[in-house]
Amino acid sequence: MTEVIAERPAEGVALLRINRPEARNALNMRVRTLLAEHFQALHADETCRVIVVTGDDKAFAAGADLREFGETTVVDQVLRGTWRLWKAVKDCEKPVIAAVSGFALGGGCELALHADIIVAGESAKLGQPEVKVGIMPGAGGTQRLLRAVGKYRAMKILLTGDMVPAREALEMGLVSEVVEDAEVLNRALELAGKIAGMPPIAVMQIKETVLAGEDAPLDTALMLERKAFQLLFATEDRKEGMEAFFAKRRPVFKGR
Repeated sequence: MTEVIAERPAEGVALLRINRPEARNALNMRVRTLLAEHFQALHADETCRVIVVTGDDKAFAAGADLREFGETTVVDQVLRGTWRLWKAVKDCEKPVIAAVSGFALGGGCELALHADIIVAGESAKLGQPEVKVGIMPGAGGTQRLLRAVGKYRAMKILLTGDMVPAREALEMGLVSEVVEDAEVLNRALELAGKIAGMPPIAVMQIKETVLAGEDAPLDTALMLERKAFQLLFATEDRKEGMEAFFAKRRPVFKGR
């Protein structure tokens, strides 16, 4: 059985489906390694413009596989180098959409937080319950939650280990939108298709500028935005987009 299934449901769209239903899609080393390999390959693939990550209707990913942590030492954790696997997701320049149904806990929540857009089902539950077993998030949960929902909400989630229902997650800005459970993947693919039809260099620059500016002083972030804006005027897609607009026709963007 393949633990991560890669599909191409539409032009320009890649779908990565975590496939460990017997373990609620827990992220063991095999799954994390496969995800990293897929993200690295899709990052370099010009035919891919957007990536959707999902699980199944019961769980997006219910956390790390704790069975792998049984007798783990500090040295073991260092040598595993799992941060390199997460870095492959973080460094991907393509927009990433997480389609979250069911549980997104621990490492599963952290994987969703690596995405640029999160579409959650009505029954979805997100959270970082690591504290309940004597550890803490180690793949960005403390820092990404802080930036997504602010200090006080992040502290409550992290220190109690409580799960956050989808509607509450939407209210606090932890997810982008909430839809009926049966429509989660369809909605994520709909958004992916729309973004895939946009000029890819502009899309890439928007993502890069938003992420780079998140922790930068405002003046620095505005400078980054201004430079990216100016650079886009050198692209063929900018010319095509404006010509199509005035000719009232559909543009054909080539990523050039």
